Amino acid sequence: MVNNTVNKPSFWSRRLILGTTVSGAVIFFVVGIIFWGGFNTAMEATNTTEFCIGCHEMEDNVYQEYKPTIHYSNRTGVRAGCPDCHVPRPWIHKVVRKIQASKEVFSWLTGKLDTKEKFNEHRFTLAKSVWKAMKDTDSRECRNCHNFESMNPEYQKPRARKQHLNAFETGQTCIDCHKGIAHHGVRDKLTDEELEAIEAPNPEYIREVPQMYKDGLARVEAKEAAIKATLKAEKEAEKAKVQAQIEKAVADATSNMTAAPKAAAKVANTAASASTSDINVDWSKANSADISVFYPGTASIEWVLGRKHGGKRAFTKGDRCVECHGEEVADIGKNIASGESEKVKDPALIPGKRGSFDVTINAAHDAENLYLKFSWPETDHTPAPFVEGGKMDPANSMKLAFMVATDDVEYADRAGCWGTCHADVNGMPFVPEQDALMGSDLSKRLDFSNGLTKYTKESRTKLELKGRGGKALGGWDKLKGEDDIKAAVESNKFMDIVRYKAGEGKIEDGYILAERQMHGGQGGEVNATLENGTWTVMVKRKLNSDKTGDVSIEAGTVYNFGFAIHDDYTNGRYHHVSFGYKLALDNADAEINAAKL
Repeated sequence: MVNNTVNKPSFWSRRLILGTTVSGAVIFFVVGIIFWGGFNTAMEATNTTEFCIGCHEMEDNVYQEYKPTIHYSNRTGVRAGCPDCHVPRPWIHKVVRKIQASKEVFSWLTGKLDTKEKFNEHRFTLAKSVWKAMKDTDSRECRNCHNFESMNPEYQKPRARKQHLNAFETGQTCIDCHKGIAHHGVRDKLTDEELEAIEAPNPEYIREVPQMYKDGLARVEAKEAAIKATLKAEKEAEKAKVQAQIEKAVADATSNMTAAPKAAAKVANTAASASTSDINVDWSKANSADISVFYPGTASIEWVLGRKHGGKRAFTKGDRCVECHGEEVADIGKNIASGESEKVKDPALIPGKRGSFDVTINAAHDAENLYLKFSWPETDHTPAPFVEGGKMDPANSMKLAFMVATDDVEYADRAGCWGTCHADVNGMPFVPEQDALMGSDLSKRLDFSNGLTKYTKESRTKLELKGRGGKALGGWDKLKGEDDIKAAVESNKFMDIVRYKAGEGKIEDGYILAERQMHGGQGGEVNATLENGTWTVMVKRKLNSDKTGDVSIEAGTVYNFGFAIHDDYTNGRYHHVSFGYKLALDNADAEINAAKL
């Protein structure tokens, strides 16, 4: 009898894919879990700040730099450790990073970085490697915590709002602006070519600006406008109150006096007076703007366009200085005037010099003239230690100048009169020696008797911005030909300047192109007084002129406007300056909006 029974394999012996038995698959699975768990546990054990600073190379160097920063300690108590910034979260990228880290282990084993001196020797190379990795990944690790789309501009300073908006629109990424945020910065060691390449916007990173961000911008701008309006109203009310008290006191004191004593009392009430004309304007009909001026030190248009200025790209893109820095004027001026600024170092400080002050500008016009009234608080005398007697210009306790230009002048639309201030003009770091000026061929065309005055880019073939090979910044010796200068004048590529000197009591008119030329122009009248600690300068200027170097002001056109004030007997670059603003007739969008009388 034949037995046809077939012995079936047990469950564990059944064959699966590729001939693997169930028992083998289970064993492989269990071993895999154990291996994976061990591997993952080991990898995560190396993924902590404690592990990263396990060697003194890290603990004694970058860790000590990181501890004082906001990534280590802040008001919310959120700490970003080493892996948060330097190890990707996606698993594949994390493994790749761990493999790359083997080079760092090798450096540790060979003692390549075992002292602070050795570490600093290689710091720049290490930093460039990290910057490149962050740039290539659109700052992936930064965006684990900081997401553009989640930002609320209501909690950002104006400069940050503007820069982040630029990042959305142009394709910038975090590391473009935030190098050295957790460790000592070495960005300044990059060549200009390297800097341009590593910080250039990437079109692939352009993002649509979220509606939430736009709404936040609208809310914060409306809030700030309301605050400004309230402060302005309070200021005007206080000024009116003080003026009423003064007028009442004067009236009470002079009520029983004869005409001569009354006149004497009026003079006593005015600490200083320097007028060339009586300007009768109903200023209650004028528009008013409060603008802060600040001490710029040695900052020039070359500095604005240079690598030390974080907003260089935004500026060259067309953003106005005031858009980013309008709310920071007091801080900027204080830092420069006190010598605390790390970006603009002034080699000749005046102890106690105020960094900034507010100026109220009232603007109006009639059919023929523009009327401007500047008012600001006088300051206590702070002697300049590098001038005998402490007064740079003893004859003039105050000077005021303002410039007007069309958009034909490059940079005027963003920086106002800043475009005329160069790193090689009088008092600036790269000013040429007087002998060099007088010995040059240009001395036949330009007036160097008082040194090198302001000029505009339109008059030069080139401006030196990078200073390679020790070259002086600026472009004084690169003057264009006479025909080019004449064509520039005819094309409005100049800045019209009006200047007033209190000691001399006269107004000057001119323009700046190849140099500063004062010529009379459309003339003007000034009424200036220093009364009760407040300077008031009223200017009457013709709207239209057919003279060379004059900018005619017409309805329907917006002009670029900037001004400077030399207070406390100062001269040259030791003035206080404004950013660039817009001036127009009956145009509410202009900061200096002259109302029709």
